[in-house]
Amino acid sequence: MATNAHRLSTHIHHSSNNTTNTARTENPVLLICDLQEKFRPAISHFPSVLSTAQKLLRASSILHIPILATTQTRQKLGSTCPELELGTTYPLAADIDKTAFSMWVPELRKALERLPRRDVDVNKDSSTKRGPFDVILVGIETHICVLQTTLDALAAGHRVWVVQDGVSSCNAEERPVALARMRQEGAKVTTSESLLYEMVGDAGDPVFKQIISIVKETKESTAEGLKALAAL
Repeated sequence: MATNAHRLSTHIHHSSNNTTNTARTENPVLLICDLQEKFRPAISHFPSVLSTAQKLLRASSILHIPILATTQTRQKLGSTCPELELGTTYPLAADIDKTAFSMWVPELRKALERLPRRDVDVNKDSSTKRGPFDVILVGIETHICVLQTTLDALAAGHRVWVVQDGVSSCNAEERPVALARMRQEGAKVTTSESLLYEMVGDAGDPVFKQIISIVKETKESTAEGLKALAAL
């Protein structure tokens, strides 16, 4: 936990000292929702969801973005898919098992409160409050856990980015209905590659070379994921 707090603090310090910072996210956190072994054969285009999650995990490591993950009744539905390397290659700010459909359980809220984040001005006397998180969501199922997490995070005053090529359901027909609902409620529905560029914002940022390397290395899997999960 301390390691993740230090990493985010470093990211905030870097951004606040970059006078040309044009990143479109502030206080970003990556939420990995219930990507478990037992769901692998049941979820539509599950390999593409995993590939997108892996891409965002790599970017989060470079950008010092905290990662929080949940499982749904782990004892029955199994652990998180091992290729995500959660807790090993990618340290977690929270690893929570839940029975609620929404990720927005007390344990996750407490973990978020422990993370440093930028303040925002609230009035003319220069008083401040802690700014909202930019909650980046990938996982399953789009119309259940992802949807309910989105609604709860929005209700708590945070911004939510739902990664369209990183969410899916058992029944593919549920996805567009849920995505439309989340967009209507105020979430930003985007693609993983678009989000990567928004999280950097400027090709002159020193980290952009590392991010563009991810984009190039994942070109084929990104194309496959878009065809499967983001086609109009």
